[in-house]
Amino acid sequence: MRARAAEKIANTRPSPALEGTSVVGGTPSFFHLLRGYSRYDGAAMISIVPASLVRQWLAILACSAVLGALFGWLHVPAALLLGPMLAGIAIAAAGSTARVPNAAFLVAQGIIGCMIAKVVPLSIVGEILSRWPVFVFGVLAVIAVSASLGWLLTRMQVLPGTAVLWGSSPGAATAMIVLAEAYGADARLVAFMQYLRVAVVAATASIVARLWGLNPSHAAANVVWFPGISWLPFLATLALATLGPLLAHKLHIRSGAFLIPLVVGLLLTHLGWLVIELPPWLLVLSFATLGWSIGLRFTRPLLVHATRAFPRVLACTVALIALCGVLAGVLVLVANVDPLTAYLATSPGGVESVVIIAASSKVDVPFVMAMQTTRLLALMVLAPVFMRHIAAPPRSRYP
Repeated sequence: MRARAAEKIANTRPSPALEGTSVVGGTPSFFHLLRGYSRYDGAAMISIVPASLVRQWLAILACSAVLGALFGWLHVPAALLLGPMLAGIAIAAAGSTARVPNAAFLVAQGIIGCMIAKVVPLSIVGEILSRWPVFVFGVLAVIAVSASLGWLLTRMQVLPGTAVLWGSSPGAATAMIVLAEAYGADARLVAFMQYLRVAVVAATASIVARLWGLNPSHAAANVVWFPGISWLPFLATLALATLGPLLAHKLHIRSGAFLIPLVVGLLLTHLGWLVIELPPWLLVLSFATLGWSIGLRFTRPLLVHATRAFPRVLACTVALIALCGVLAGVLVLVANVDPLTAYLATSPGGVESVVIIAASSKVDVPFVMAMQTTRLLALMVLAPVFMRHIAAPPRSRYP
């Protein structure tokens, strides 16, 4: 019985839409588990896991914990995702065969969608409606500048396929990686570009804020990792994060594992029918899962190419920041927005860092939050449209 179960599990393959995210050795996907693979004997499953794979995951967990703690101590943006991602890259470059199970990867996408639905404030609607021409200009101008720079990098063939277009998006780094994966782009290269941009933007915004006499590093509050949980909202949130990917699979909706929980969560939250409950430890697991999923798929040829492309990608990021600074100057002159508020509002991404800096100053925080949030939502709607119309289907040259 155990031999037959092990043989069936070993022959299991994920659907083509999820290719590239299965665990080495044929661990069943999320949807295979739902169809009955969970009835297999647990000892048979454990017996087919090589001891080397266990050691690899122990190394990944240890490296992720060290890097995540270090980046958190240094106030690096997205530290809890970057740490696991870099740990995955390092272990993969050393020859690791570990991969993230499909079930964990899909549920992590759903949880991240719920997280974004939770942090989008309803109050931004009034702020946007009261000054809608300013918001239309600010949001579309920044997106147009970034798209132009992405098109330029594509013409220069800095990175293959549409990865450079997804990677140059001015915000929503995690969402862009998830969407790029769903639309066939190389998520590894997208992550390389996005988190380089996040790091440079956060560092630049901190420097600008310090020139105004601020100290943003003291604005972040201490996190309670294991708070009390309201179990009914928590279970409802988990149901949304789990059933959303399943519905997306049934309806063949690309990026639906992320977008369905986001859209449904926004709707139910604003109607007062759902309170999204996401304890910090669950977000840590979700960020780590996404980081591992990206990092463990890096290969040595890909790392070599990313290193060669680094100077041009960095130059493009600096150019994007400078051009957004010019747009901030336009807001100062035309809309009578104070300079620091305008700069933070048009800053191309790193929304968490930007909001922390804004909260520690005397700027118009609702304006900054509304502009950043509106651009984030606009990117998630417009980015797939742009990719379909201005780029050919991507083909990664890297295994």
